[in-house]
Order: sequence, then structure tokens, then C-alpha cells
Amino acid sequence: MGTHATPSVQARLLRSYVSGRWHTPADEGAPLHDAATGEEVARISSAGIDMGAALEYGRRVGGPALRELTFHQRAALLKALASHLREHREELYALSARTGATLGDSKFDIDGGIGALFSYSSKGRRELPNDTVYLDGPVEPLGKGGTFVGRHICTPLRGVAVQINAFNFPVWGPLEKFAPAFLAGVPTLIKPGSQTAYLTERLVELMIGSELLPEGSLQLVCGSAGDLLDHVTGQDLVSFTGSAATAARLRSHPVIVRNSVRFNAEADSLNCAILGPDAKPGTPEFDLYVKQLVAEMTVKAGQKCTAIRRAFVPAELMDDVQDAVCARLARISVGDPSNPEVRMGALASLEQREEVRRSLKALRDAGRIVFGDPDHVDVVGADAERGAFLSPVLLRADDPERAEPHEVEAFGPVATLLPFTSTEQVIELAARGQGSLVGSVVTGDADFAREVVLGVAPWHGRLLVLDADDAKESTGHGSPLPMLVHGGPGRAGGGEEMGGIRGVLHHMQRTAVQGSPKVLTAVGNSWVQGAPRSEGAHPFRKSLAELRIGDSVVAGPRTVTDADIAHFAEFTGDTFYAHTDEQAAEANPLFGGIVAHGYLVVSFAAGLFVSPEPGPVLANYGLENLRFLTPVKPGDALTVTLTCKQITPRENADYGEVRWDTDVTNAEGESVAKYDVLTLVAKESER
Repeated sequence: MGTHATPSVQARLLRSYVSGRWHTPADEGAPLHDAATGEEVARISSAGIDMGAALEYGRRVGGPALRELTFHQRAALLKALASHLREHREELYALSARTGATLGDSKFDIDGGIGALFSYSSKGRRELPNDTVYLDGPVEPLGKGGTFVGRHICTPLRGVAVQINAFNFPVWGPLEKFAPAFLAGVPTLIKPGSQTAYLTERLVELMIGSELLPEGSLQLVCGSAGDLLDHVTGQDLVSFTGSAATAARLRSHPVIVRNSVRFNAEADSLNCAILGPDAKPGTPEFDLYVKQLVAEMTVKAGQKCTAIRRAFVPAELMDDVQDAVCARLARISVGDPSNPEVRMGALASLEQREEVRRSLKALRDAGRIVFGDPDHVDVVGADAERGAFLSPVLLRADDPERAEPHEVEAFGPVATLLPFTSTEQVIELAARGQGSLVGSVVTGDADFAREVVLGVAPWHGRLLVLDADDAKESTGHGSPLPMLVHGGPGRAGGGEEMGGIRGVLHHMQRTAVQGSPKVLTAVGNSWVQGAPRSEGAHPFRKSLAELRIGDSVVAGPRTVTDADIAHFAEFTGDTFYAHTDEQAAEANPLFGGIVAHGYLVVSFAAGLFVSPEPGPVLANYGLENLRFLTPVKPGDALTVTLTCKQITPRENADYGEVRWDTDVTNAEGESVAKYDVLTLVAKESER
């Protein structure tokens, strides 16, 4: 690991990027200081920005440009953007030191944000269609004759995703909100936390400079939000990270209320970690609990919305945990974040340090400090007074019923040990946080874990159960993951971020469309049962360029015989009694006699519809939604109807995926099996 060098940054006015150009403030701005040295780094102001015009520019220019792209095309741009940013990580790490972050802290923020882009790119290509509309759920029959059906579709909102971020994650915060909005086809306006906005400004410079993003899809406002929220509409979204008090004020903004603007908040969170009674000293889980608690106190100097604030411990283990945590904290060096030997850097500002000290005064009414001194810390390689340094502080509150630990958050390297005597009690204590982003249960007892998880889940957005089995792969208590929900109920804001495709759909409108199968096929670009089919040349002889939704082939019939069933049973080893024992099969009320294997039916269907010669169809790579609907008996004649249901070209390959609706029927026209066949088909035919 190399040195975490701090670049020479002259104090300058931070710029914003709005309405397609860089904007320099109209005044001298307010000073921003290096968290470790106190040196003035930059000045910040949003003076002179027309907020309404910026939002309108995003709607008028950015929105249409994004909506012209398919989900897969947007996903490819996210991947390219992530690769571009990864090439500039060293520069971002160095600038991040100004925020008080160690190199490890910086990687948590910067690599985490870049990882969110990669993750959403991957999920977009795997789980979303190469199209501009998302089909949400199956077709719903609305009439008996099959001519009136309904389906939910999701389309991008025609507004801007406004994100108002906190200071503690100046890279990861913007990127984890930007990724799902961009993938959905909605432009973003970033308003970073002022203390660390110089890092976000550089991030956006790199993003804009990549020339990968459609014009208008990304804007930046450094400084006050001013009258920004006065201009939001019902098509815009607002996503906020910060204090619960500010979230409540913004949520009740008259324009947000009047226009029913989608508002997502990630706010204060008194997250907890619960040690199982089984996790005694000497067990892997005891050591995991101690290690995790110290990490959550010291990574980013405890300035994480996911950090552990309440450490619940079985009453009989309180002394053991206290001793182990204190011993580990004593090895934490505090100081210049550019020094590779320093384990914990500074808080973001002197003001933030004073805020933590004020909160500590309230917490000390309920307990006593057992490690650290909030007024003094030995600092390595820096001035303890000029920099916003603070010792890690561990408190112990032997009365867990006191209100303060469950109500006061010291947003820094602070945690409180609290005892419990029963599972029921610790569940009740965890709930007193009034809603948390994340909680941990550290135990080797799966029954205890289940009881606690189900008991505390209504108050938590995410729960980590840590034990010896998952410890090596666990990303830890404080690490939100793009594929899982980041958010929480109640005090934690009541919102959700990320959550994989759920985060994308948050930026889209879900609409129920009712009509004929023909209309729903046209709207969703996916064939619906009852829509017209086109029979002619075998569809397996057509490339993607030639194939059309609704192209179909009807093949058969083929009669199933006793000999077929017996041979299949012997050949495969599937000698289940319904296929081999006439008397037992007849006694089964579902069959009433020997029946064909379901997979024999599927195999016969493939033999009927396949076109065997080499051609555009390159491979069959799976079946989905397979259901056996009517038993097939000896003598039944099978017919299969194969219809091109959906075509998904792959952006960076010379082939794509074709989904085929497959319906196998008997001589009476009853469906005996229904499923989707997935094939890979060349984009162009070889002539």
C-alpha cells in the first residue's frame, strides 16, 4: 500500500455544472477547510445559478437523450464510466485525504461508488430487456374470451432525479444514486454536502470529461440548494441523505407536498449489533463481534450512517466485551490520514467534532466512558487543534432502559455497550432506535438468529447475521451493497435506495395497460397469447434481422406410446411409479393410470419444432416457467406451437436472445405443457 499523498490544492471557487456548462459563482463563497490541517481548500457558493432552468434543462435535454437508449445501452455506458473512473482512483484517493479520510476510508468511499456503477451495469444487462419499456409481472386475463387483457409496464419518469447528499461519502453517495436513475432513463442533479464538495466536484469533472454521458443526463450544484425545491414537479424525484430533522423539513416542503413528488430519505440511524449468548470468549463469533464493533467505530472516523451506535451484549459478557474492545481500540492510531500507519483520520470539520462532543455530553448522562477522552487525543503527524481529530470513545450504560442511547446519535467514532438478559428484551431494546438502516446479529446459534431477525426486522432496512461460516466472505455491517436495499423505516427516513432493480423501478412509473392481446404485444414488444401469429418460413431459419415478434411454427402431431414411456424410464433411470406401475398409477387420483414423463413431453416437443440444419439458431440455453398442466397418457397425440415472444439483441455480440412461447397440446386442444424456450440467434444470416 503506497503513501496517501495530499495534493497541493489552492483555495478556489468550486464550480457547478448546470444547463450544459460549467458555472463559476457570482460571489466569493464560503471557505472549506482541510479536515486534518485546517488549511483552506476551496470556497463554495451556488450564487447565480438558475435552479429552475437547470431542472428544465435536465427534463428537456437529458431526459429525451436517455430515453432514446435501451436499458442495455445505458448499462454499457455505466460500465464504461466505471472503468474510466477506476483509472483516476489515485487522484481521487489523494484528494479524499483532505476530507480526513485514510486510504482505507477513501477506498471504502471511492471504490464502493465505482463498484455500484459496475453492479448496476451488470444487473441491467442480465435482468432488464434490451428495450425502453419494462414489463412488470405477467399478463392478467380480464375477460373470459381472452380478447381483453391487462399488464403493468414501467416507463421512465419525465423529470430529474435530484439528490441532496451528506458530507461523509462524497463519491459513493452520488454514484449509488446516479446509477439506478441513469439505468432507468432519468437525468440526475447532484447537490453534495458542502464540507467535502471539492471531491464531488472533481468526480463530476471526470464524469463529464469522459464524454460518455448524454448531454443533460448529469448536473452538479455546489453550495446552497437555494430555491431548487420550489421548481420540482410531479415527474421529478428527490433523494436526501442527512439528518432526520432536515429530512422532515424537506419532506414537508409545500411544493413536494402539493405535487406529490417522490421523496426518498436516508436519515439518522442508531444502528445496533447484538451478540448472541452462545458467543463467549474464545469463540469465533466473540472475536468477530469485537473486531466488527471497532471497525465500525473507526472507519471514516465513525462518520457512517450505517455505523454501530448501540452494542447489545449479554449481561454476563459485558466485562469481557468491554476489555476486548478497549484493548483493540488502544491499538488504533489517530492522525494525518496520508500517513499509511494511521488507522483513523479526522472528522470532516471542526464543527462536526464539536457536534459529536455535544452529543457525548447527553450520552454520558446514561453511562460512563470506558475508553477515550473526547477532549484529548494523541495525534500522529498532525496538529490536534487545527485538525478535526477525536479519540474513539466507548461508553458503557449498565441500565439499558435509559432513553439517551436510543435517542442520541453522536455521528463520529462513538459507540455504547448495553446489556440484555433475554432475547425478548434485546428485541425490544433494538426497536427503541425507532427505525434503523442496518443491524447485526453475531451468533453461531441459528435459532437465536432467527428469533432476533424476525423480531427486529420491522425496524430495520437490512440485517447482517455474522458467524464463523460467512465471516470470510462477509462485506461487513457497514457496507451497503447495490443489489440490496439501503434504507430503513421510521427514524432512518422511511426510504429505500439501491436494492438492485427495485432502485431502477423507483425512477419509473408503473402503469396498468388494458387492451387486446394485439395491443399489449405492440406496447410491450413481447408476444401475448391471443395476439396474431405469422406462419411461413420456419422461424429457426431466420436471423435476428429477419425475425419478428409473432413468427410461429405449428408441428405435430406425435402419438405417445407405451413403448415410448417404458423406454424413457429405462433410458433415464426415472422409474417413478406413475410411469412404470399400472396399478399404483391407477390408484393415484391425479393420474388414473400410466402417464408419460413430463420431460418426455418436453423432449418430444423439441423434436417436433426444431429445425435441425445449421443456421441462425446457435444454441438452446434453457427453459423458463415450465408447467405440466394435463397428464399425457399412452395414445395421446401431441402438437406443439412455438411462437417468437421476445427478441433481445446483445449489444457487444453478433447474436442475441430469443424467447419462444411454447404450448404443447393434446388432440382435444388441452395444454399439457407450457414454457418459454430460450435460444441464442445470430444477428445476421450467413449467405
